[in-house]
Amino acid sequence: MLTSTDFTGLFNERFFRNFLPIPATSYFRIEIGTPDFQLPDITNGTVVKLSDYRGKQPVLLAFTRIFTEKQYCPFCYPHIKALNENYEEFTKRGIEVLMITSTDERQSQIVVQDLGLKMPLLSDPSCNIFRRYKVGQALGAPLPAQFVLDQDGKLLYTHLFSFLDHNASVETLLTQFNVAKLDE
Repeated sequence: MLTSTDFTGLFNERFFRNFLPIPATSYFRIEIGTPDFQLPDITNGTVVKLSDYRGKQPVLLAFTRIFTEKQYCPFCYPHIKALNENYEEFTKRGIEVLMITSTDERQSQIVVQDLGLKMPLLSDPSCNIFRRYKVGQALGAPLPAQFVLDQDGKLLYTHLFSFLDHNASVETLLTQFNVAKLDE
């Protein structure tokens, strides 16, 4: 599924840095914290620091694969839309969804407008955070992944991309937060 036939801007420095395949690896252990980061939130015009959520609320880190403001990964596009459509359900349960993309700020602003994103879209064009979380890469962009963190920032669940299971469903992700509450 192509979202556009406009390939302008696809072949940039980020594309070539992420061209060779590097598989995702299970780097973090359950019940351990994940690395802190700070990225611009394009949706709200602020800067988000992951550690600001620690001790306050659970967080879903949703790394997504967007090539340019007009080219989305065919596996990620439906996932982005599903997360956006269910953003209120996450916030109603006290969960923040932080979507992380490798598009630059200008491209990300267009994505926010075109998709009517309600959730924070964090821009990481250097792909440093994608690399720190070891989500892998292929054919010009980092791979998608989801990390469910409890209110203390401890990892509860990880979903790494595979061709058999691209992205964790909204239902699976919400269930992981529910399981954490049952364990308390």
